[in-house]
Amino acid sequence: MITAYFDGGARGNPGPAGYGAVIVAEDGSVLAELFDGIGVATNNVAEYRGLLAALQWAADHGVTALCVKGDSLLLVEQMRGNYRVKNSGLIPLHQQARRLVARIGHVTFEHVPREQNADADRLSNLGMDENGTAT
Repeated sequence: MITAYFDGGARGNPGPAGYGAVIVAEDGSVLAELFDGIGVATNNVAEYRGLLAALQWAADHGVTALCVKGDSLLLVEQMRGNYRVKNSGLIPLHQQARRLVARIGHVTFEHVPREQNADADRLSNLGMDENGTAT
């Protein structure tokens, strides 16, 4: 099964934001590294944008079974259906993610410690750097 790690962040929350995602094959090889700056946004919006990038990549590449891992408990639990999406700004992002999940077919979500999400975090920082906010 292919695994997608996602992350996102904002410097200032809201502030200059970016996301990152890493797509990994079953043998551990990296299939794709995705990142981008998204302007001024909140951490949660940036996390969703990382998730959406990973799901879009999977859908575009014909993936039919995907394990998604991230260090955002909020997003993982929202995608599992255990937490309601209350923030009006996150609702359309959540709906878009649900549509992509349906297109892919079998998608599981797993919350992982930050240390296990280091590559996606590194890429999200590159995304933030694209907004001219290198640290």
